[in-house]
Amino acid sequence: MIRKQDSLNYHSQERPGKIEVKSTKPCFTQRDLAMAYTPGVALPCQEIERNPQKVFEYTTRGNLVAVITNGTAVLGLGKIGPLAAKPVMEGKAVLFKRFADIDVFDLELDTEDPEEFIRAVKLLEPTFGGINLEDVKAPECFYIEDRLKEIMNIPVFHDDQHGTAIISGAALLNALELQDKRIDDVKVVFSGAGAAGIACAELYISLGVKRENLYLVDSRGLVHKGRQKGMNPYKERLANGTEPASLSDVMIGADVFAGVSVAGVVTKEMVKTMADRPIIFAMANPDPEISYEDAISVRSDIIMATGRSDYPNQVNNVLGFPFIFRGALDVSATAINDEMKIAAVQALADLAKEDVPDSVLKAYGEKRLEFGPSYIIPKPFDSRVLMWEATAVAKAAVNTGVARKPIEDWDAYKLSLEGRLGYSHEIMRRIIYKARKDPKRIVFLEGNDPKILRASQVVLDEGIATPILLGNQEEIEKRIREFHLDLKGAIFVDPERFDRMGTYIQEFYNLRNRKGITLQEAEHLLHFNQNYFGAMMVRMGDADGVVGGVNQHYPDTIRPALQCIPLKENTSVIAGLYMMVFPKEIYFFADTTVNIEPTAEQLAEIAIMSADAVRRLDIEPRIAMLSFSNFGSVRHPLPSKVSRATHIVKTRRPDLAIDGEMQADTALVPEILNTVYGFNRLKEKANVLIFPSLEAGNIAFKLMARLGGAKAIGPILMGISQAMHVLQRNCDVEEIVNTTAMAVLDAQEHQPRESTNHNS
Repeated sequence: MIRKQDSLNYHSQERPGKIEVKSTKPCFTQRDLAMAYTPGVALPCQEIERNPQKVFEYTTRGNLVAVITNGTAVLGLGKIGPLAAKPVMEGKAVLFKRFADIDVFDLELDTEDPEEFIRAVKLLEPTFGGINLEDVKAPECFYIEDRLKEIMNIPVFHDDQHGTAIISGAALLNALELQDKRIDDVKVVFSGAGAAGIACAELYISLGVKRENLYLVDSRGLVHKGRQKGMNPYKERLANGTEPASLSDVMIGADVFAGVSVAGVVTKEMVKTMADRPIIFAMANPDPEISYEDAISVRSDIIMATGRSDYPNQVNNVLGFPFIFRGALDVSATAINDEMKIAAVQALADLAKEDVPDSVLKAYGEKRLEFGPSYIIPKPFDSRVLMWEATAVAKAAVNTGVARKPIEDWDAYKLSLEGRLGYSHEIMRRIIYKARKDPKRIVFLEGNDPKILRASQVVLDEGIATPILLGNQEEIEKRIREFHLDLKGAIFVDPERFDRMGTYIQEFYNLRNRKGITLQEAEHLLHFNQNYFGAMMVRMGDADGVVGGVNQHYPDTIRPALQCIPLKENTSVIAGLYMMVFPKEIYFFADTTVNIEPTAEQLAEIAIMSADAVRRLDIEPRIAMLSFSNFGSVRHPLPSKVSRATHIVKTRRPDLAIDGEMQADTALVPEILNTVYGFNRLKEKANVLIFPSLEAGNIAFKLMARLGGAKAIGPILMGISQAMHVLQRNCDVEEIVNTTAMAVLDAQEHQPRESTNHNS
């Protein structure tokens, strides 16, 4: 559920909007400046003047797309104008970058005159490698796209038309195969005759549906021959029959229904009248033409797709436009033609029949996905789509002669696509999906903190956990109202009014009375120190994990937990592990928070715990034991300690890929690792770095977070028998949500079979 204030905050916080321009070249010195601008910039200008194709070599044009609208048909919002449409266009830019590494300028044109629109876009041709038209109303959008394709020498693509057509076209091919129907035999009924409806109908015909078997229905009924009202040349091409008819009339005996109209126009009775083994694509958003539940309740032989992510077979345009443009740009195509669109359709259809890798299953929290009625098109976050679809589109461009830069080595091209997007963006999605499978009760120590409350809203909305908010309930509820939140489902616990406080005090006293704690001191700590109270909630079984420290020093948060919660069995040390997320890679740093000068035995235990923690995230650890020496190159007690620790791990856990002692660059540069030290057991660069001291680890992770561009998630507290996670001071809401998801995974590991339905 998206709430108004959440959305407004998302778009306005920090830097307003969702996109920015970043320099890809250094510009720190006078020489840099002279290279970037005058006089150095004159040289590529002269090269481009002599050979215009050099523009793709010396500028961003080859990876730059314009997303252009006039705001006349925005999402489900209608005619809201170019200014109000700008957030949507920025969102489109984000998707281009996220899924295909394509840069975008969004352009909002203040005109409803098609000729003015066409002239403005045409004049921009030298700037861009492609044009993505967006949210322009029908029928003007058809004319605008057709004219621009005629007069421009770069790809022009109206996603509202062709995006839905391509994705649903792939779904159609696979659904027909599963239903054992021939495409040239089926009766197809469309509800909706706007941009998407007409484009889908024309593409289905290109795929093999007979024009005489396709029926288009709009708000006035069947688009039939001789109809006068509400017609245009694009509808005329699809007119069928000679008499008026309603949607319910036309649905009788239909094999396929494709809806791109409005919610609720299809009834259960209409579904009953369809042919055997029907196919329904109810793609209106956010609510389909008929709900998934209603459709399957009356037909057991149905295959259904919607535009929603919470039901099988989501028809999502993000499966199309980023990858289609990626393929077109990479061959410097002059157009996106029908052959390229059909190639995209076939690539998506074929990919859905492939074995689904574990990475996709884990990203969606599924145990199994295989080609069948509930899986006829790939998932949007399937990273393989980039390789399959972009390659298919690029090949079609080459084969049809619209590629100015044909690709000769297709294997090398696929490798380049894999390199554009790493897997780091998937890791938190994977963790959140795993958390949602078995949410736990997580107690937030600072229950009245605004960031904790906002994070709790996300945690509830995402189904990650049940937040337990510590503090004065009246104060917390006042804050909730101030921030317009709805924390229904959260648990409020005020230590001052807690009915089991006496039991908690006695348990804590029994636990610490031989550590210098009196009964009076135990009572004071649990009444007035929420860090102790939260830790005791976990010990007493009233919570499954703790998250805290947003406004506290690390030792003040961790010390109470260590006094209340025992170490894991067969464990003698606790340690902190940070996940360092870079744009295309993930590394794990330990110990960064607890052990100042660990012994060799402790270092070995930290390495083993880190490896097990990383494996729980479905990542195979490759562990480097770091020092200032490479495999004995320096004789000194410090690297000798690391060497001993490495030997201990190899003896205890021969299954682990681990080596050391080694310097950091040796661990991270395969050329050094394998050329100079070919005897190493890693062979690939390490992804788990074990630091020899707290000083080294803490400095390294903070430098990477502040200067290296890494997002630090953690620390994951290892070695303790319950889920205890300490936030970085002044962290943001996203980091709190991520840490909470990690805490849930940790709690699942500690309590895999416990029910989480009871509360405190």
